[in-house]
Amino acid sequence: MTDNADLPETLSTYLRLRGLKAPNRRRKRVRIDEDDPAAPFMPGRDPHSIDSVLADLTKKSGWDPLLAQEDLLQNWQEIAGEETAQHTTPVSLAEGVLTIRCDSTAWAKQLQLMRSVIMTQIAVHHPAAKVSSIRFLGPDVPSWKWGPRTAPGRGPRDTYG
Repeated sequence: MTDNADLPETLSTYLRLRGLKAPNRRRKRVRIDEDDPAAPFMPGRDPHSIDSVLADLTKKSGWDPLLAQEDLLQNWQEIAGEETAQHTTPVSLAEGVLTIRCDSTAWAKQLQLMRSVIMTQIAVHHPAAKVSSIRFLGPDVPSWKWGPRTAPGRGPRDTYG
C-alpha cells in the first residue's frame, strides 16, 4: 500500500474505503408489478392539466351546482339580453328559485309574461344551476305603516314604479 502522508486524512480514508468495494457487484433488480397503478411508466401517471384537476376537485367536493348558480348570476346579461339586464338585477338563487329585482312594476310584469323564454335560456346555458322557477319583484317601496295599530287600506299602489 502506498504512503498517503501528504494527503488529508479525509481523502486518504475515502481512497482506502473505495478500494474495499467489490468491483463487479451486481445490483439487485427491482421487479415492477404491472398491476400496480402507481408503478412508473403506467397509464394515468402523466401530469394532468390544471383545469382537469380543478374540475375533478369541484365534482368530488360537490361544488358544481353552487358554481353553476354563481355563473348564472354573473352571466345574467347574456341570458336576459342587454336591455333587460339594464332594468333587472338577479338578487338570489335559493332552493331552485331565482329572484330578480326589476326597476319598475311594469318591467316585473313584462318579465313574468316572458318567464318561459328566460327559463329556456337558463336551461340551455346553465343546466347545472337547477333553476325550477323565477320570481320577479318590483322596486323596494317604503312602508306607510306607522305605530302599533294599522288599518288595511289600498296602499301606495304603483307610486314607485
